Amino acid sequence: MAGLIRRNDIDEVRSRVNIADIVGDYVTLKGAGVGSLKGLCPFHDERSPSFHVRPQVGRYHCFGCGEDGDVFSFIQQMDHATFTEAVERMAARIGFELHYEDGGQANSDHGNRARILAANQAAAEFFVAQLGAPDAELARIFLGERAFDAVAAQRFGLGFAPKSFSALGTHLKSRGFTELELVTAGLLSQGDRGVYDRFRGRLVWPIRDVTGQTLGFGARRLLEDDKGPKYLNTPETPVYHKSSVLYGLDLAKRDISRGRQVVVVEGYTDVMACHLAGITTAVATCGTSFGVDHIKVIRRMLGDVDNADTRGLGEVVFTFDPDDAGQKAASRAFGEEQRFAAQTYVAVAPDGLDPCDLRLNRGDDAVRRLIDTKKPMFEFMIRRVLDAHNLDTVEGRVAALRAAAPVVAGIRDQSLNVGYIRTLARWLGLDPTEVSRAVAAARTGTPAQSFAQGTVQGLAQGPAQGSGIPEAAGVARERGASITDLPNDLATRLERDALMALLQHPEAVSVELAHRAAQVLYANPSLAVVRDGIVGSMDAWATSSWLDRVIAEVPLPFAGLVKELGVAPMPVKEGQELELYCTGVTSALVDRDLSRRKAELLGQLQRVDGVAEPERSRELQRELLRIEQERRALRGD
Repeated sequence: MAGLIRRNDIDEVRSRVNIADIVGDYVTLKGAGVGSLKGLCPFHDERSPSFHVRPQVGRYHCFGCGEDGDVFSFIQQMDHATFTEAVERMAARIGFELHYEDGGQANSDHGNRARILAANQAAAEFFVAQLGAPDAELARIFLGERAFDAVAAQRFGLGFAPKSFSALGTHLKSRGFTELELVTAGLLSQGDRGVYDRFRGRLVWPIRDVTGQTLGFGARRLLEDDKGPKYLNTPETPVYHKSSVLYGLDLAKRDISRGRQVVVVEGYTDVMACHLAGITTAVATCGTSFGVDHIKVIRRMLGDVDNADTRGLGEVVFTFDPDDAGQKAASRAFGEEQRFAAQTYVAVAPDGLDPCDLRLNRGDDAVRRLIDTKKPMFEFMIRRVLDAHNLDTVEGRVAALRAAAPVVAGIRDQSLNVGYIRTLARWLGLDPTEVSRAVAAARTGTPAQSFAQGTVQGLAQGPAQGSGIPEAAGVARERGASITDLPNDLATRLERDALMALLQHPEAVSVELAHRAAQVLYANPSLAVVRDGIVGSMDAWATSSWLDRVIAEVPLPFAGLVKELGVAPMPVKEGQELELYCTGVTSALVDRDLSRRKAELLGQLQRVDGVAEPERSRELQRELLRIEQERRALRGD
């Protein structure tokens, strides 16, 4: 029997191991002052970091849940290891030889978890060796047909399980593993006539944790006489828990942390295709749907913090197949979307190809474009709802509004909520106030009939220009909007600068131009709320109380943003006349909106049959002419 590890050795290992390196395998840590690091706590779900690590003293402490300890207790907690296992793992990591009391030696059977991990590693090596065997020809063909060569197979540790009832078991038993250990590890299955290899005649992927340890396997059916499932995974074991395991995380973790992006795909080959195409942040679930435990893992890797400095900086991109299963997966992911502080997106390939087939048919660039052309999750879900209705009829638009209102109502961020209310109104051709009423009813659980009549009336009248959205359209965020939150793209800068001109120097802009600018469709939802405040305060235009009136008009979380826009330095060039600048930037905003509207009308005109619908065609042409005349007048042509 092995003795206890000597206390001096334990202390020596503890002093030599950098706890930040160990914790950093599981949690993205950021500087938090001299000698301190912080990140999202791995022991409880949180949106702001309260988990601190101090490498110099070798300790961690969470100010949220109270968890505290050293590197050994961290390993014990994260990997369900014993104290002895934790010490031995850290000693092996730094190459330190441990000594035991009474002259004992390390016990190779010191823990069930360690034995399972060792068995999995031995199995992975066995499978890799078998991939080159003659009877693995089908596996090599499978990989070749998907443009995965030997280098790719080696990179991802792919192997082959022989079509044998006992080849793996016999091999591992010869390595000193017991039958009970192999059954516990999920490598062998128990049948009526004894145990047999769980994976037989299949291509095998090792599923690893963030430290690279093999927790289990996923195996793809190759043979026609194999009556098992297409993909067979390791069952639940002491080390493998499918609800919290993500395939490819060991390869993707560093790029996820650096780039603050994770791409969630649906299968092992999709992960391979993405990584080989340069999307090295791709991961996949293993035989289960994407859930809460997966989110916790991803948030720790992203450093997905919900605070003023980092909110929304990260990206979570989901790829889904267009079939029923993929649509259900999209719905499940949407249901968990707001657990992220990061922005969530959906990427759907043309022709419904998954990333593996997309790379095979159209090359690596197509996979990269798939991720580059992602759409926001909320937009994807709303569009999906609208596609199920006939928007050419009043009844269809009312039904679409009823179906889409709960989606918008579920958006907690007020600025996003307000923005999607306006977007939905535009897609449906409705007054934003009517859409706001429907969303408010969906949020409070009011029956759809209570707003249906008003919606039909709004459809009949058409959208009102410059309509404001009531404060009830959104739920106030925990903190107010700020000018520092605004993105730096050209569209947002133009909207910001025009609002600064209108708020700071109303006397420099004609009231007619100001009214027209107040009707413009804004791309940034926070700035759209400020625009609505201007609409509601136009009776005080250019008076001494102008800015105060706008501040009072917007919802409270946006008052600070108005104040900032009302005092921020304006980007006026040296020697440029103030009035000329204010008029010019406001006119540019209106001109952009007119160009957008012209493009929409041209698209509608192309879809209209001039012979079958002559009046509709003439109406669109008249509107195009009116817009073009307004553009020329605006430009002084």
